[in-house]
Amino acid sequence: MNRAELVTAIAGKSGLQKKDAERATGAMFEVIEEALAQGDKIVISGFGSFEVRDRAARTGRNPQTGEEIQIAATKVPVFKPGKTLRAAVQD
Repeated sequence: MNRAELVTAIAGKSGLQKKDAERATGAMFEVIEEALAQGDKIVISGFGSFEVRDRAARTGRNPQTGEEIQIAATKVPVFKPGKTLRAAVQD
């Protein structure tokens, strides 16, 4: 499912106009992005949580040449599904 299909599904389930569903979806993604950029954790009970984790620097290999390269430390967004979401996927 891509973003347009998600907006259409949200509009269908909520009874919102497609334009309003697009604005709501966009706003939700924007709020999540801003919160993660500030280092906040977002917890949606039953669905899951979003947070930022530090990934340590490490040594890797260039697959074409086999040469060792240094991969810098970075921060990555992580999603951890909640119990209800995990159960829904298992069925």
